[in-house]
Amino acid sequence: MVRAVPKSGNGDVAVRERLLAGAAELFTRKGYASTTVRAIVEKAGVTKPVLYYYFRNKEGIFLELMGRALTEFDARLEATKGESGRATDKLLRLADRVFVLFVEHIDVARVMYSIYYGPPQGAPFFDFDAYHLRFREAIRRLVEEGIRKGEFRRGDAESMTWALLGAINVAMEVQLCHPEIGLGKEGLASVLAVIFEGIAAERPVARKGASARRGAAGGAVLAIRKGARKGGRR
Repeated sequence: MVRAVPKSGNGDVAVRERLLAGAAELFTRKGYASTTVRAIVEKAGVTKPVLYYYFRNKEGIFLELMGRALTEFDARLEATKGESGRATDKLLRLADRVFVLFVEHIDVARVMYSIYYGPPQGAPFFDFDAYHLRFREAIRRLVEEGIRKGEFRRGDAESMTWALLGAINVAMEVQLCHPEIGLGKEGLASVLAVIFEGIAAERPVARKGASARRGAAGGAVLAIRKGARKGGRR
């Protein structure tokens, strides 16, 4: 018997979520090209007309998966814009939010990586570069803020941005490919602390004739390290 297509309410949402979750798992395990509509609906426990009703076709469900991830990603970037406090703290919060989002949607991330770095598999075009460019710009904006406020030393903001972005990207990719040795969010914070220490503004210390990179960023480094030791890995 053909199942009725739900029109609204919690059942409507539940069906959509099952279709999206089933598609993400199948795209990850079998690849986009080898995943059929039939396999997706069987995984979700519905019929083909239900998928067509919500997403029209396989391309539609792929674009929905990617688009939802980008929407959540954008929300995390936007959250940092209205926050007050030190640039160091804002960078840490941004890195934490993005890392957690990546882990929560690890199946979607695997699909993205397989399409972006591998053959397109007939998948519809999606601007994956937009993720990278928006993230890089958000980090650079905070680095420039840190330089203006005297937290970071005056220098090449672009190089500082790439150092931070590289650390975050590597942490996510290790989590994707080798979760058994992944840094976790606390480990990532510890790595970022090393970078903050390197780019911190030089401040004089109490000892005569000596100087060191201390101050706002230095205090944040100590806090990060203490938190990482207490928290362990996730």
